[in-house]
Formats: sequence, C-alpha cells, structure tokens
Amino acid sequence: MTRSVSRPGGMYFEEFQVGQRVVSAGRTITESDIVGFAGLSGDFNQIHTDSVYSQTTPFGQRVAHGLLGLSIASGLAVRTGVLEGTVLAFREINEWKFVKPIFIGDTIHVEMEVIEAKPLRRIGGGAIVLVLNVLNQTGETTMKGTWTALIASRPDEETAA
Repeated sequence: MTRSVSRPGGMYFEEFQVGQRVVSAGRTITESDIVGFAGLSGDFNQIHTDSVYSQTTPFGQRVAHGLLGLSIASGLAVRTGVLEGTVLAFREINEWKFVKPIFIGDTIHVEMEVIEAKPLRRIGGGAIVLVLNVLNQTGETTMKGTWTALIASRPDEETAA
C-alpha cells in the first residue's frame, strides 16, 4: 500500500527572502469577539465591556483589548498561508506597540515583511524575523512590531520519497 504525504501549504525556511512582503485578508472585529476574549482572559475592564462607561473615555466607545488585536493579527498572519504547516513555533515578540484603538466594527488586516532569516540546523529549519503592521479599514496603523518564528526546512529529497 502506497501512502502519499502531501506538502504543507506554507513556505519552508529556505523559501523566505529578506524583503519579502505578504498582506493578509481582513477581519471585522465584533462585539462577540470582545465579550468572548473578556471571558477567556478574565479582563472585564469597563473600557472593553461597558458601553455607557466607555462613552466617558477619550475614545467615546468600547475598544477591543490590545491583546485581542494581537491574537487576531497572529491568526491573520497564519491565514496568509505562508506559515501553514511549516511553522515550528512562534518564538518571540521582539517588540510591539499599540498605536491606535481597534473599535467594534473595524476591519483589520496585517502587512508582514521578512527582515531577517537565520538558519538553525539543530532545529531542522531557521528563524525568520517579521515586521508586522496591523491596519484598519482606513489604512491607519493600529499596532505594529516584530516577531520571530521558527520555520521548518524543506525535507531532504531522499526522506520525502
């Protein structure tokens, strides 16, 4: 019986190039996202969960948790497909800045650029450093920073056969 192994949809470490850019699809932030994240994280801060209170803040309305936006950005990065099945680990948030609030109804997407690729043979792949910019529907940056991910190397032709 022959067993076929399909190739992961993502890119192998050797396929990433410094300067390469990828843009994700968009995702609209809902009230349900915020309520669910509050329950999951235990962060029921009124700025996120109290419509009346949040009207008295400088934002004038509820804002999504910053870490919710970061989590969704991570999911959008994976949805691009370049990390699908080849990412070994999300290793590090090197830096991160929350620039502008994300509101209910905002649609965000991620723009990523590879700024470094370092082979790590001992793990069977390498580390890539990505600059991420999370933008809303009007093109404003809501958060940005750099992440390091560990990516698998292309399998040897002999072991793949």
